[in-house]
Amino acid sequence: MIFFWRHQGPEKDEIRSYLNTVIRRIPIWLIYFLGSLPAVWSFWLGLINQLGPNPINKLEHLLGEFALQLLVLGLILSPLKRYTAINLLKFRRSIGLLAFFYVALHLFVWLLLDVRILSQIWADIMKRPYITIGMLAFLAMLPLALTSNQKSMKWLGRNWFTLHKLTYLICLLGAVHFVMVRKGFQLEPLIYLSVILLLLLMRLAPRLKSKI
Repeated sequence: MIFFWRHQGPEKDEIRSYLNTVIRRIPIWLIYFLGSLPAVWSFWLGLINQLGPNPINKLEHLLGEFALQLLVLGLILSPLKRYTAINLLKFRRSIGLLAFFYVALHLFVWLLLDVRILSQIWADIMKRPYITIGMLAFLAMLPLALTSNQKSMKWLGRNWFTLHKLTYLICLLGAVHFVMVRKGFQLEPLIYLSVILLLLLMRLAPRLKSKI
């Protein structure tokens, strides 16, 4: 698909131009609205007892996996623009904040509905590596969420871009967390990890090529 779009031609240029015009007209609030619907639906399923025999665990999984999907989506935007000239970068901040929102919900469900005992929470963070990794990913997301505004960009200057490169580490930590949670050889979390590694390599490749 990307190979198809990389080739130039008047018809493809017209399609790209039309798509980018449509994209520019999409309001940011619509992304937040649509992005919050899976959370509302997941909690609703829990309220009406439709999440199976272990509803809290299922709710944690749904929220965590959607957060990971949003992180993957955020990584896709730059390569998509580079290889297809389709520009969705205006949505990167909203996608990142939605990812933080879902990670926070994932964490709060674990804290408030699953464990609930403060001493047990700390013990789990220290003794269970997958929880440690997940918590590190959440802590790394905090400064990104707090600085995702124009004032912070002006205040930090070029340091803002350096800080927000933590996104790459967060994506890796999230994928590793998912692999470890599932335990044993399971295809789904390995696919997420592979896709994230591929997207990171796609970001790194142009820089390496320019140094050769």
